Amino acid sequence: MNPILPARVLVATAESLPGLTITAVLGEVIGVAARSLSPYSEGLRSIADGSPVAPERRIELLTRCRMEAVNRMRLAASARGANAVIAMRFDHRQVTETSNEICAYGTAVVVS
Repeated sequence: MNPILPARVLVATAESLPGLTITAVLGEVIGVAARSLSPYSEGLRSIADGSPVAPERRIELLTRCRMEAVNRMRLAASARGANAVIAMRFDHRQVTETSNEICAYGTAVVVS
């Protein structure tokens, strides 16, 4: 998987940004990361013997998946002309029997 380079877009879970003024609201933006539910293909279990990987490795993999969704959301916001996303949230769901999605979403805005 190629890493997604994030756009220079501030992302906040807050609904306002103290010290900054929202000059335009551009609407909802989303970023989605899809993952297999197979613990082997996702690197959560060893292919060699089926043993679970170290907790630190699991945390790293799960964090990377969320950051991929956030970075995709940043790119979507930047493409709309935003320099910030407010009220960012995560959602997830099982899409098929073998895949899952992580979604980052929020409101794209222009701040000054």
